[in-house]
Amino acid sequence: MSEILLKPKTLPAKIRSQITHAQRQGSLHSLPTEFEIVQQDGIAFILRMVINLDRKEQAQKKQADFNPFLPYEEDLYVTDISDTHVCLLNKYNVVEEHLLIVTRTFVEQQDLLNYADFLAVWAILSEIDGLVFYNSGPIAGASVRHKHLQLVPRDLAPHQGIPIESVLKHAEFEETIGIVRAFPFSHGYIKLTPSDSLTGATERSVDSYQQLLTALVPRSPYNLLMTREWMLIVPRSQASYQDIAVNSLGFAGAMLVRNQQQLELVKADQPLNILKEVGIKDVRF
Repeated sequence: MSEILLKPKTLPAKIRSQITHAQRQGSLHSLPTEFEIVQQDGIAFILRMVINLDRKEQAQKKQADFNPFLPYEEDLYVTDISDTHVCLLNKYNVVEEHLLIVTRTFVEQQDLLNYADFLAVWAILSEIDGLVFYNSGPIAGASVRHKHLQLVPRDLAPHQGIPIESVLKHAEFEETIGIVRAFPFSHGYIKLTPSDSLTGATERSVDSYQQLLTALVPRSPYNLLMTREWMLIVPRSQASYQDIAVNSLGFAGAMLVRNQQQLELVKADQPLNILKEVGIKDVRF
């Protein structure tokens, strides 16, 4: 059983302090972007175009076995979460206060999430009301083999919130698992009932996660998105649409492109159609 080491009500100050330190040391690289909103089927998709991806791409060209988390950069260290996980800053961030929830020892990113993972998630979520996501391997958008979840603020762009929440409220449920008819790809959605304790929240999340995986495509790569209120899992069939990479945030309603040509392609082909291509077609509709 994991032990929580993070002291309550200390995380926000630690994040701010470490961001300031990492910026001064030149260890934190915020990628400048421009964004626009594209409406489709009730979702206000955020399309971000990165101004300069050179540094991130150069870092990703390092040898295939390079592990940025073992050891991690001290300048990016925020805090110990538990005896199994630490919290780091995302070195190449598009949104501010982008956090990584990383296992202390090497675990494959494609391994199933477990109680210790969700306990670490809830230790962070109890302090920061954000969006947690998990890319379960390369096909789901993971670029690092070492197991890690991520958390970003709920505003994926200024004053925009999480775009898909506008349609999640229309989910149709069969027992506990819901489907959203606006989504043309296989998915499962569960509302998380409130809990007064970290252990209670963790247990309900593990149960919801297992329910969703069982109901969807077993052993398929997938994206997981989660807030304090809900959990969504989307099975994946491919990592990108043409040359546009898609990870969990794409299914939250925020897509990242590298240039004007890619931006125009997303607008022409439309975000939901792109997500359908990289997901798995939902045979229920």
